[in-house]
Amino acid sequence: MREDSAAVPPPAATPPAPPRRGLYAAAAAAAAVLTVLVLLLWQNILERKEEARRNVFKIADLTEDTVDPAEWGKNYPRQYDGYRRTVDIERTRHGGSDAFQKLDDDPRWRALFAGYPFGTDYREERGHAYMLSDQDQTERVKKFKQPGACLHCHSAVIPAYVEAGKKAGAAGRSEQILKGFEAVCAMPYVEARKLVSHPVSCGDCHHPESMQIRVTRPAFLSGIRELARSEAELPNLPSVARWRKDRRGEYDANAMATRQELRSLVCAQCHVEYYFKGPGKLVTYPWPRGNRAEQIEAYYDQAGWTDWTHPRSGAPLLKAQHPEFELWTEGIHARSGVACADCHMPYKREGAIKVSDHHVRSPMLNVSRACQTCHPYPESEIKARAEAIQDRTKALMIRAEDAMVGLIETIEKAAQAGAAGEKLKPSRDLHRKAQWRLDFVAAENSMGFHAPGEAARLLAEAIDFARQGQVEALKAAPGAK
Repeated sequence: MREDSAAVPPPAATPPAPPRRGLYAAAAAAAAVLTVLVLLLWQNILERKEEARRNVFKIADLTEDTVDPAEWGKNYPRQYDGYRRTVDIERTRHGGSDAFQKLDDDPRWRALFAGYPFGTDYREERGHAYMLSDQDQTERVKKFKQPGACLHCHSAVIPAYVEAGKKAGAAGRSEQILKGFEAVCAMPYVEARKLVSHPVSCGDCHHPESMQIRVTRPAFLSGIRELARSEAELPNLPSVARWRKDRRGEYDANAMATRQELRSLVCAQCHVEYYFKGPGKLVTYPWPRGNRAEQIEAYYDQAGWTDWTHPRSGAPLLKAQHPEFELWTEGIHARSGVACADCHMPYKREGAIKVSDHHVRSPMLNVSRACQTCHPYPESEIKARAEAIQDRTKALMIRAEDAMVGLIETIEKAAQAGAAGEKLKPSRDLHRKAQWRLDFVAAENSMGFHAPGEAARLLAEAIDFARQGQVEALKAAPGAK
C-alpha cells in the first residue's frame, strides 16, 4: 500500500494591510480643492449675472428730444460703439459702403436714368452714420430742387416734426408729429435741413425710458395699416395676418407686432419703396394693393403716378427707391421668421452681456455670427453660396440693362423716322413695365439675395417686356409691315 506524501505545511499567514491614512488625506484634500473651485465658479457666475443686470449705466437723462447718439452712448456704450463703426468703409463683391459712382462703374445707367436726377449722381450708399451728410453732398440735392420729405428717413426728424406741429397749432404729441410731418415734407430741402442736426438716431428705434423697440415714422405707420388692409399674402407678419382675419380694428405695429417682427419693422421704416405724394410732397408707401412689385405698379398706374418722362423714348417711367422690405418679404428668411436684425445686427457677447451688434452691415462681412448660428457649414461654403446667388442676379441684371438700352434706342429711332405718338404708346408702356422691374432689383441692396427667385422673375420679365417693346417700336416705324 502506497503511503501518501508528506503532509503539506499550512500556508503562511497574510501580513496585515498597510494603513490608508495617506489615501484618505489625499481624497480629503482633493474634495476641499474641488469645493473651493466650485465656490469660485459660483461666485464668478454671480458676478457675471450682476454684471449683466448692471448693463445700463444711468449717466444721461434720455428723453424723446435726445437725438445725439453720443448722449445715448453714455448709458449704452457697447451699442454706441457699434453705431460709430458704421462709418467703416467696407466692401463685398456686390455691395458695401464704398460710395463709388455707379454711373461710371456701369454707364448703361446714364442712358436708363436720362432726364432724371439719378442720371446725374447715383452712388453706392454708405453706413448709417453717413446718411445725412451724404444726402447733403449728393448732386441730386445741389442741382435739383428736393423737398424736406427726404429727411423722413435721412435724419432724426421726430423732434422737428413735433416743433413744426406745435407751430401749426396741433395739440398732443401724436397730432403734432402728424402735422409736423406734413409741414416738413412740403418745405424746400435747404429750409427743412435747418431743423435737424443728426442722422437717424437711437430714439428712432427705441423708447428712451424702456429701450423697447418701436417704429416712429408716420409714413410707415400709415403704410403698414394700408398693407394690413390689403389682400396681399404677408407670411412674414403673422400679427398683421391675424388682425386682417379677425378685422377687429386698425393695425398698430407698436401695439400688435411681436418683438421679433419689430426687429424687422424698425428697418422697414426706411428700407422701402416710397414716393412724394401730391403738391405737399408727402412721403407715401404705395402698399394699398400689396407690397409686391406688380402690386405697387398697379397702385401707381391707378393713381396716374409718373416720376419722369424719359427724354429719348418718351415713356412715362417709375423710379424704384430701395425696396429691401418688399423683396425680403418674398424670401425664405422672412418665411422662416428670420428678422433683419438677426443677420445685419447679430447678437454678440461681451463678458456676461449679450447685445445686438449695432455695427449694421452686410452679413457677408460677419459670416460667423450672422450666418453660422443657423447654417452649420464652413464659412467659405456659405460665402460661396451667397455670392453664387448674387453673381447670377448680376448677370441677369446686365442682360436686362442691355435689353433696356436696346429698347430706348429702338423707340428713339422709330420716333425719328416719323412714327406717330399713338403708335409708340405700346412700346412706351412696355418701357415703363420693363424699367420698373429692372430698377426694383437694382435699387434693392442685396443683389437678389433677399429673395433669389423673386429677383430672377422680375429681371426675366424686364428682359421680356423690353424685347416686346422693341418689336412694338419696329412695328410702329413708317414702312413697317
